[in-house]
Amino acid sequence: MTEEAIAIAAPPPGLSARTLRRAERIGSAIFVGTLQGSCWFFILIVGGLALELIWGARLSLKTFGIGFLWSSQWNPVTEQFGALPFIYGTVVTSVISLVLAAIVGILAAIYLAEFAPRRLGAYLGLLIELLAAVPSIVYGLWGLFVLAPIVANWIGPALQDSLGFLPFFQGTIYGVNMLTAALILTLMIVPTITAITRDLITAIPMRNREAALALGATRWETAYEIILPSVSRGIVGAALLAFGRALGETIATTMVIGNRPAISASLFAPGYTIASVIANEFTEATSDLYLSALIELGLILLVVSLIVIGMGRLMVRLFIR
Repeated sequence: MTEEAIAIAAPPPGLSARTLRRAERIGSAIFVGTLQGSCWFFILIVGGLALELIWGARLSLKTFGIGFLWSSQWNPVTEQFGALPFIYGTVVTSVISLVLAAIVGILAAIYLAEFAPRRLGAYLGLLIELLAAVPSIVYGLWGLFVLAPIVANWIGPALQDSLGFLPFFQGTIYGVNMLTAALILTLMIVPTITAITRDLITAIPMRNREAALALGATRWETAYEIILPSVSRGIVGAALLAFGRALGETIATTMVIGNRPAISASLFAPGYTIASVIANEFTEATSDLYLSALIELGLILLVVSLIVIGMGRLMVRLFIR
């Protein structure tokens, strides 16, 4: 060993090697304990949130029981409440937005990471990431005054002319409807999928691409056969993160979905989501049962989010290698 290394390895003056090792063990234990405490802190937060929702929803749970989930009646005057229209609206708009955002987001990420010129890709990537920072109220205003008329006058009639034989595209076309809400949610969550997928693709070593190209694969074949399978787990994680935002989005959805507690197969009909009804009616809940029913809706939204995350994790383990 050199003299410098010996000087570094030697204990400070006045401290024995045994004392120094004990101090290192204590410091390591404190560090590990701090990390564990941080994890348990978040677990306690989630657990406390769930317990608070259960406690606040106890009156509704006692009054309506499990039937609250499949009841379609929502009448504050007679205090008859059911969650099915809101669950339906939440699931329909979120699933449609996830499908559209996944298609657009993954294709955009492939282009930005593999095919776009470097400077253009950097500018476009920055622009897409900025979309994630736009407040939801701005999306809601744009959807109400710009997108809703486009859906009513252009997109809706075009879908009805070409796919009108399907029940999803039949009936009167309203400007504020579930389709408009799904399109707004698509615009809001596509930056998340695009940004994460692009970062995953750029992290793939260049030698993987070079090996595929050397074997005669085209750039598109390389992206489809080599790059995407390598980042499939990360893409699923990005999709779950985006889906969680779509499930809980409130302001923008409230402004463009129509806010009607009814179930309709047509995407052109107004609907309602769990988050929207809570935001709209929480200040109007004048009775204990009314307030408890709204809190139970929040509990359902939490459970649905946990189920979605669990199913996504299970799908990754079973089908994605």
